[in-house]
Amino acid sequence: KAKTVCAACHGADGNGVQAFPDYPKLAGQHQDYLERTLREYKSGGRKNAIMAPMAQTLTAKDISDVAAFYASQKSTLHVRR
Repeated sequence: KAKTVCAACHGADGNGVQAFPDYPKLAGQHQDYLERTLREYKSGGRKNAIMAPMAQTLTAKDISDVAAFYASQKSTLHVRR
């Protein structure tokens, strides 16, 4: 699912796509955070007109797999110190 559905907006590696610069970069995020967020979109506990219907199609295994995939990707975000 990450490579087919999620990649359209979040990028194949989770570092975003040029067409949607305001969409979150998922690469390198904590797996448990990504899983919780997707479950909340699916249950309606977290509101977003784009993500809610996307999350509805995900099974528990899909959520775990997508979260694990993006968590394992290297982020291109730079932290200023």
